[in-house]
Amino acid sequence: MNDHDDSGDDADIAWDGPSRSQRRREALGVLELALRLLEASEAQLTKLPLDDDLRTLVRDSQRITQQIARKRQAQFLAKNLRRQDDACLHALREALDHAKADGRRDAAALHRAEIWRERLIADGDAALGEFIADHPQADRQRLRQLARNAQAERLRNKPPHAQRELFRAVREELENPGMENTE
Repeated sequence: MNDHDDSGDDADIAWDGPSRSQRRREALGVLELALRLLEASEAQLTKLPLDDDLRTLVRDSQRITQQIARKRQAQFLAKNLRRQDDACLHALREALDHAKADGRRDAAALHRAEIWRERLIADGDAALGEFIADHPQADRQRLRQLARNAQAERLRNKPPHAQRELFRAVREELENPGMENTE
């Protein structure tokens, strides 16, 4: 007969905690978080929920540029992050994801402004009519003048002063969400 019971009762087996593989995955996740912190800008760092010691450590780590030293410093930062509780790490990841989404949203807004600027320069009054239909509060005369000046600059290979002014004017109109045509 067998010495152990095959009845399927696992109550005798004690749980030793997470497996080695699970601990490694968690450690790599924290290292990835540390690397994301090293890539964060100063403006992003001020908005992140970090205590003063960690914020100082991140700023000091960002100053290191040598590849091996930076890798070692990132591991040290990850070690310090692992000492934080899970809620803190989760909040930090959420804040970084939010900042990334904001960056994408800002980039998309700039691309929309660039597209409108190019359309206003290339298509003239037809594009201006579409833009005014979407943004009736826009100054039609100013935009038309800026678009014509930008066209002239391009033809003469002049510096893009009017193109920049047109871009700023279009971006301002696109950033005024309360003024769009809501009919």
